[in-house]
Amino acid sequence: MKHPFLESLSGELGAVGIATLRYQFPYMEQRRKVPDSPKILMATVRAAVAKASELFPDLPLIAGGKSLGGRMTSTAAAESPLPNVCGIVFFGFPLHPPNQPGTKRADHLKKVTVPMLFLQGTRDTLDDLSLLRPVCGELGPRATLHVIDTADHSFHVLKKSGRTDEEVLKELAQTTRDWAASLR
Repeated sequence: MKHPFLESLSGELGAVGIATLRYQFPYMEQRRKVPDSPKILMATVRAAVAKASELFPDLPLIAGGKSLGGRMTSTAAAESPLPNVCGIVFFGFPLHPPNQPGTKRADHLKKVTVPMLFLQGTRDTLDDLSLLRPVCGELGPRATLHVIDTADHSFHVLKKSGRTDEEVLKELAQTTRDWAASLR
């Protein structure tokens, strides 16, 4: 929750009019390296969505997260729709383990009923875009894929791209804002 990327992203989202509610999974709070079971991770997602609904009952909710947080959000939504959530945003969907291409982690996405925005870098070792593009194609209009050239899983870009990480954060926030506006 206090990772510099998430803090910076939260600030950029706020700058474009998107409030964020950040939370931690228990394993992160306890400073353990091994993630909690999917059951605990999904329960944490559901608790965060419930809290957001309670705090802001009149605002449209978009759930999601960075890497595992986004995947557990969509996994929870595939199991049972998340109340009041009108879309899911993935800031780097972890399609497969590092450098082990596969699509099994995306199987559950077919059961997600709300629109999904995938923000992905071309150098992300957890997501081979040649595999994610067909996954998004199969999801049809529910999936939007936005690719950031030369960005890795943490959205760091190569200097030769001519862009800074700060510019990429602004792009992530603006793309999220524009996509969210299209949901209304």
